[in-house]
Amino acid sequence: MTDILEPLQFAFFQKGLLVAALSGALLGFIGVYIVLRGMSYIGHGLSHAIFGGFAAMQLFAAQLYIVGAGLWGVLSAISITAVSRRSRVGADAAIGVITTASFALGVALFAKFGTSGPSFENALFGSILGISATQIWGLVGVTLLTVAVVFLRYRVLLFTTFDPDVAQASGVRVARVEALLMTILSLAILATLTVIGVTLVAAMLVIPAVIARMLTNSFGRMLALSTGIGTLCGLVGMYLSYYASVPSGTMIVLVGAAVFLVVLAITGARGLRRTAGLDSHRESVSTAR
Repeated sequence: MTDILEPLQFAFFQKGLLVAALSGALLGFIGVYIVLRGMSYIGHGLSHAIFGGFAAMQLFAAQLYIVGAGLWGVLSAISITAVSRRSRVGADAAIGVITTASFALGVALFAKFGTSGPSFENALFGSILGISATQIWGLVGVTLLTVAVVFLRYRVLLFTTFDPDVAQASGVRVARVEALLMTILSLAILATLTVIGVTLVAAMLVIPAVIARMLTNSFGRMLALSTGIGTLCGLVGMYLSYYASVPSGTMIVLVGAAVFLVVLAITGARGLRRTAGLDSHRESVSTAR
């Protein structure tokens, strides 16, 4: 108990523990919709696209890099949705072109002009101990906004997640719902960028949701489990990073991977079938409702 309580005497660790838990919960919560839609790759892509806005804004007003990165991410998400829906280019191809180009632009701008704001390493790998009070409140705000959107649009989001074609035929404006989801996703990635970093945030969007899917067919339970698993990974990863002297974002993802392996060993082939979508669609929809 003495070893466990030792880090809590430090104010920076208390703040880091709060932020890690909140980030894990947020990414686990919104990640359910991303995984069930088969859009796991978009989390990886958007995190890289946001990095482009992060770098570009440094050239004009470093103190407003959050605004620039946020707008860049939202526009990238909406562009991906529009391109994939209105042309023969698939969603994965649209993500690959738009987001990798944004990331390459960010790297080029950093290399050419440098930065007067947060460092390149902090953006790539996160810096949870250096997060400011403003960023913490921003994370809290995005979390509350995400919960509010899901609560108010729960049925519509559920309908478009499981059967977008039928939802469109039933009068649901699927394009608007997808744009709303992509906007919330962009904000969630942006809010957790300085905690976990560009290179790892996508993993925490996917891992908790995949683990939850391996454990249940119920959509409601999956939301709760994924949020709880994300929170647990954040807390345990933060603690282990303190003792192992490893970056917190890296350790959080490693804890998530370890939990995945444990659940895989327990659930076996049935858990894999659930994640692969081999269970009947009717079963998934009925349990979700």
